[in-house]
Amino acid sequence: MKIAQKTIKFLLIAAITLFTSVGFASGSDKKHDNQNDGGRVNTKEEVEAYILHHIKDSHDFSLFSYTNDANERKHIGFPLPVILWSSEGLVTFMSSEFHHNDDGHVIVEKKGLKFAKIHSKIYELDKGASTVSFDDTHHATNAHKVLDFSITKSVVGILLIGFLLLFWFSRLAKQYKTQKIPTGFARVLEPLVLYVRDEIARPNIGDKHYRRFTGYLLTVFFFIWVLNLAGLTPLGFNVTGQLAVTGCLAIFTLVIYTVSGNKGYWMHMIWMPGVPVLIRPVLAIIELAGALLIKPFSLLVRLFANISAGHIVVMSLIAIMFTLKESLGVVGATGLSLVLSFFITLIEVLVAFLQAYIFTMLSALFIGMAVADHDEHH
Repeated sequence: MKIAQKTIKFLLIAAITLFTSVGFASGSDKKHDNQNDGGRVNTKEEVEAYILHHIKDSHDFSLFSYTNDANERKHIGFPLPVILWSSEGLVTFMSSEFHHNDDGHVIVEKKGLKFAKIHSKIYELDKGASTVSFDDTHHATNAHKVLDFSITKSVVGILLIGFLLLFWFSRLAKQYKTQKIPTGFARVLEPLVLYVRDEIARPNIGDKHYRRFTGYLLTVFFFIWVLNLAGLTPLGFNVTGQLAVTGCLAIFTLVIYTVSGNKGYWMHMIWMPGVPVLIRPVLAIIELAGALLIKPFSLLVRLFANISAGHIVVMSLIAIMFTLKESLGVVGATGLSLVLSFFITLIEVLVAFLQAYIFTMLSALFIGMAVADHDEHH
């Protein structure tokens, strides 16, 4: 119970710190909202644009926004540091200087350079330009992208969940050293750890090698699962819905089973025994493509697509209260939206676990294929 109480206290302190930072961003749109409706999201096109913007990464941590009586858009959240490598070297500032603008109309001047944010990407304006010019497809013609090392919303989510997992499992490890039976929140973690070890790692990798890779599989499983659950909260994380994140996780698995592969694994892949010699080069190309490209690609796309689709579906159902309020009425549209979104959210809780399980299971399967003792004769 002590561990659970400390965890709750930690989360409460984090929440208090979060909301005390609201002042950084809450009043920043007074002069930069050019829409007559105060930035409200009402039409189908506005809803689609809002959903697509939500599932992307962000340079600020915005919890929600509203329009006040003065028709000003207010954003509740806090800014994050922007770290850029420009034509003049390193440039840093806070994301609040963009005033939540994402269409390139707000220009930030630093070190004699001008920067604008367009579709969540930061551009550096060419010399002599004071505003961003666009072509027919809304691409900037007088600005170019810069190397962006900013602490984005996804980075904050990764760090937060990473420290939380480190805290939980360090406490669990300490309890194992002092007593045989864990207490408090560790009782929740222990059966999950045993499940990953006994139902995923050991059957797929084998009794001889599974201990070497159990730590990685546990890390991947809990990292993906907790991030998926965090994405269902009002915090609005969509970390596992970012291709860069799922790509890195897939590359980690690729590196592990590639480096750990034994002689039999590579011999079966490059010069497969038991088949005609003329076919072996063709099979080698197919096997190498499968191991080095198709397997990691399937890992990253499956996780990215399922999590992103889940966010899109939930937000689309929530938007029913805006898009169908004229045909169903306010009460009817709101009721239908709440019922459907609640039902889908329950399914998404299952999907959060399922996607973590599938990624971990496939990673264990690929590693097990690489370290298995292959029979030389077929």
